[in-house]
Amino acid sequence: MVSLPSFLPRTATAPFCPAEVRGAVAVPDGLSPWKRALRFAGPGLLVSVGYMDPGNWATDIEAGSRYGTALLFVVVLSGLAAIVLQTLSLRLGLVTGRDLAQMSRDRYGSPTVKVQWLLAEIAIIACDIAEVLGSALAFKLLLGVPLWAGVLLTALDTVIVLGLKGKGFRQLEAIILGLVGTIGICFLVQLILVKPDAGAVARGLVPSLDALKQGNALYLAIGIVGATIMPHNLYLHSSIVQTRLVPPDEPGKRSALRLATLDTVASLAVALFINAAILILAASAFHRTGLTEVAGIEEAHRLLEPLTGAAVAGLLFGIALFASGQSSTFTGTIAGQVILEGFLNLSIPCWQRRLITRGLAIVPALIGVLTMGEHSVGKLLVLTQVVLSAQLPFAIFPLLRFTDDRALMGVFANGPVTKTVAWSLFGIISSANAWLVVQTFAA
Repeated sequence: MVSLPSFLPRTATAPFCPAEVRGAVAVPDGLSPWKRALRFAGPGLLVSVGYMDPGNWATDIEAGSRYGTALLFVVVLSGLAAIVLQTLSLRLGLVTGRDLAQMSRDRYGSPTVKVQWLLAEIAIIACDIAEVLGSALAFKLLLGVPLWAGVLLTALDTVIVLGLKGKGFRQLEAIILGLVGTIGICFLVQLILVKPDAGAVARGLVPSLDALKQGNALYLAIGIVGATIMPHNLYLHSSIVQTRLVPPDEPGKRSALRLATLDTVASLAVALFINAAILILAASAFHRTGLTEVAGIEEAHRLLEPLTGAAVAGLLFGIALFASGQSSTFTGTIAGQVILEGFLNLSIPCWQRRLITRGLAIVPALIGVLTMGEHSVGKLLVLTQVVLSAQLPFAIFPLLRFTDDRALMGVFANGPVTKTVAWSLFGIISSANAWLVVQTFAA
């Protein structure tokens, strides 16, 4: 038997192992409301990363380039739908003390659970492929390396995971805060440089059926919806919200739910701003100047500098892309552990989890780049979003069933209004995603 080097952990370790970090963040009595809110801040931020990953960039850039700000309202409505679903996810975790994967294992038979686990794993791998492609493209834009070399360089993020072995969950949240802050600042500066038309932005916020009738605007709009809500985020949020030590009584849970909801709304509002910023940037830099066919991240980066007249615009774009891919690395590792522990009651060292997931992502990404060429990133990113879209209903359905269940949730079960909104979202999102999958493969 080959012995492992001593620096490689043999067991799942914090901050990526759900079992190790549960209840790790204390919220002592007597804290001021502001300090209590800060103690609860963090899980929403980790979840928000999935709403601004490289997969979202492709649809936002193409929508802004082709139709200006006309589809901005789709980004906003998708963000609001995400807030509703993630709020239900955190409610399940805080009220029951079980995450969505664990609840599925408790309630469903073994064959169903194994299918759910497999679908969730496929979703994580698809998301990781998008992260690999995004990070590889960032390496190419910033360092000038070939895209295939950038793909191989993404394997080094396992070293980052190893470096965080045994660290506290708050340290991981601080790293994510830094990366998300970097993305937000980069796009804020770029928006200042391109000087968007405030009137056009305001008009784009108003829902319009006419806007969806232009060319393939409906397809792009549904692509935005499909790229926004990630199935593994629903499993992830219901688990990591349990890192906060919550009193078991009803008043304690109510207080925790309020603070966790505030964290989620604030964090996803940041993600919504970033997605909107990408679309507005494309609308202002490309559509307004007559460049209505910009559909790729690399092409967008190449055109930003000459259009804005500022060399820093392209650099900031590349940095934001790199931060987007790297932040998703951490959340993907935790989500993978949540799914393994929840569905299969299995726990493995985090570096193994990361190596397996990244290996399964690098191979198809590398094959796609080598066979389809260096300009295939856009097509490959869209394909990953289609795969994610197909998995989403299998995560939303059990979430709604569990949070509707009064025997399970007690007084915290969904009320009539929440049920109506949530199930309507399920119908709309599932139908939209099914249509997107059909249209993609029929094209």
